[in-house]
Amino acid sequence: MRKNFGAKPWTYPQPVFIVATYNEDGTPDAMNAAWGGICDDTRITMCLSAGHKTVKNLLARGAFTVSMAEANQVVPCDYVGIVSGNKEADKVAKAGFHTTKSSFVDAPLIDELAMALECTVVSYDAESGCLIGEIVNVCADERVLDGEGSIDPDKLQPIVFDPVKAAYRVLGEKVGNAFSDGKQLR
Repeated sequence: MRKNFGAKPWTYPQPVFIVATYNEDGTPDAMNAAWGGICDDTRITMCLSAGHKTVKNLLARGAFTVSMAEANQVVPCDYVGIVSGNKEADKVAKAGFHTTKSSFVDAPLIDELAMALECTVVSYDAESGCLIGEIVNVCADERVLDGEGSIDPDKLQPIVFDPVKAAYRVLGEKVGNAFSDGKQLR
């Protein structure tokens, strides 16, 4: 027997993205966003309200970064999601984050978050809040790389958003091999 919940924005997992931009004065700004994902080989999409300071910034600069929130950074990642950049001018510093300017786009990389997508704005629809960004580069700190130089999710420990319980969870263990395990049913 299934229980019906009606129309809800519930999917599992929902990655926790930290979107970073620069304010007009050049100070870094960031927000927490969970409604997003990959929409093409080199594009990411997110649903972001037009009222967010970060949205205003990325539209003005035409660029942004998207870092994967990590288990060891839950507090500052949540903080940048519950405090508005419209009210707190330097919330990135108050979160304890440090930044480095991206070499690829006019946006900051958050030093404490090891993996990021560096993006330019493709389009934004203020009515729906749909942002599409072109991924120009993906970068990762060496601390989350495996012996072959690939990103290791066990080292990265990205968190996901549980919309039903309003909780953050760590991405789980490996349970299979993509594009391979299903072959046994051929």
